[in-house]
Amino acid sequence: MPELRQEDSVFVLDLGDGENRFAPDWMKSVHSLLDTVVDHPGPAALVTTGRGKFFSNGIDLDWLSGHGAQLVPYVADVQGLLARVLTLPVPTIAAVNGHAFGAGAMLALAHDFRIMRSDRGYFCFPEVDIHIPFAPGMAALIQAKLTPAAAVASMTTGRRFGGVEARDLALVDGVADETGLVEAAADQVRPLAGKHRATLGAIKSTMYAAAVTALTTR
Repeated sequence: MPELRQEDSVFVLDLGDGENRFAPDWMKSVHSLLDTVVDHPGPAALVTTGRGKFFSNGIDLDWLSGHGAQLVPYVADVQGLLARVLTLPVPTIAAVNGHAFGAGAMLALAHDFRIMRSDRGYFCFPEVDIHIPFAPGMAALIQAKLTPAAAVASMTTGRRFGGVEARDLALVDGVADETGLVEAAADQVRPLAGKHRATLGAIKSTMYAAAVTALTTR
């Protein structure tokens, strides 16, 4: 399950050491830990990462196979988490330590910044190859964060991008080696930790208003 640790003004949200799929209990845990970050009285910034092979493998298809009747509320919960991260009133960065697929890649995109491990892991939207069209909210999120060319290259091909390729296409902002990944991410957002939260949250909500509406409309 996800865990949170604090390093001075930087909170590190560790998504876990498995596939970190969006199971209902996993999402509840992430929300609770985000509450801790937002409620912190002092300066705060967020680094989100995982451990091992995966950042996040996205939708929990195993859970859905046994709970098909809950598909609509489940997708709403996934999109609600993405919308929350997109507009979180503290500076955020995803330290993509391994594979980020589907909704896991969307979670990375929902952060203000992204840095990816340079030597291992793929950033990928596999929807076109697994015959699952993007929900309108998810498409809106991706298109709000990427250039039109990057959106076409990633959304319509199912291509797997390594860290350097992802950086060159601007799916992520930079790359680092495994040992320095979280530190590099923390160094990027630490100087921003003192931003006024109400103002920052309002700016993000305005910047991404169309995506937030699409993500939160059932």
